[in-house]
Amino acid sequence: MGAKIKKGDLVQVIAGGDRGKQGKVLKVFPEAQRVLVEGVNRVTKHTKAGQTESGSTTGGIEVVEAPMHVSNVAVVDPETKKPTRVGFREETVEKDGVSKTVRVRYAKASGKDL
Repeated sequence: MGAKIKKGDLVQVIAGGDRGKQGKVLKVFPEAQRVLVEGVNRVTKHTKAGQTESGSTTGGIEVVEAPMHVSNVAVVDPETKKPTRVGFREETVEKDGVSKTVRVRYAKASGKDL
């Protein structure tokens, strides 16, 4: 079965502290059912001090995005710019004289392809 949320999708957070924020999916972790969204769920990380080959020191406090559960985000409808559910439909595509059945993701609110 295909994934409802994929890398590059524009999603909106529908639960949690960052509720209402929109961002692009940077990475999907299907085995953990989590997604990494750009600019959302930012956490402070303390990095241990060290040195690079050139001699500059690394480490300190940095702010990075943390993965969040896939149930807390919804794909944004390309037409209304609001969160929507994702559906699948099978379409027959003819390419080079060969007809092939492909699964297409679509926004349930507007019916537009994603």
